[in-house]
Amino acid sequence: MNTTSEALEPAVKVTAVKTPDAIKPKHKGSARLFENPVLERLTHTHIAAPLTIFFAVAGVSLYYGLSQGLLTGLSAFGLFLGGWLLFTLAEYLMHRFVYHMDADTPRKAKFQYTMHGVHHEFPKDETRLAMPPILTVFVTSLLFFIFRFTLGNAGLGVLAGFVFGYALYLFVHYAIHVYAPPKNFLKFWWHHHAQHHYRQDEIAFGVSTTLWDHIVGTMPKKK
Repeated sequence: MNTTSEALEPAVKVTAVKTPDAIKPKHKGSARLFENPVLERLTHTHIAAPLTIFFAVAGVSLYYGLSQGLLTGLSAFGLFLGGWLLFTLAEYLMHRFVYHMDADTPRKAKFQYTMHGVHHEFPKDETRLAMPPILTVFVTSLLFFIFRFTLGNAGLGVLAGFVFGYALYLFVHYAIHVYAPPKNFLKFWWHHHAQHHYRQDEIAFGVSTTLWDHIVGTMPKKK
């Protein structure tokens, strides 16, 4: 007779994968993505961790470039703005074409749900509003090598603007889902993102800015 603790413990139940059209938002609870407790733990993070990493990388990148004479004040400012603008485009494209890819195969459905669908099902889960620190470090390192080796010294300024934009996006996204809309002009961001979550997910892909929604034509229609 099997009397081991493993036999007595119930199996961990992983949340079923759902396609975008089958997801209904739940404002309480959290999904279980992996049976393995270590992998599951790595899918959760406090917002302060990635924000600290991205803001620190932006500051260090600018400081190093300026202090070592690799960038001038004016060029650093222009490259920073260019990197920030580049991030807003990357944010839009990733959200629209990667996070909302057609889930027409089981593999795509699993990827889409794990990467983004789970957020649409549990939009108030604070621990899944940003990537874990280990992925943040990996992404930041990858961006450094891409910008440094393609743009040379200018890559330091572009990197600073890009990761600053990333941090700002995370902060805005977190605030929208965790806090009530403010009673001022900033509530526009809350309204815009709510259209994406609760009206239709084929519109309002921008989070930190609506610039590309205006340009591409995915702004919500006014009624």
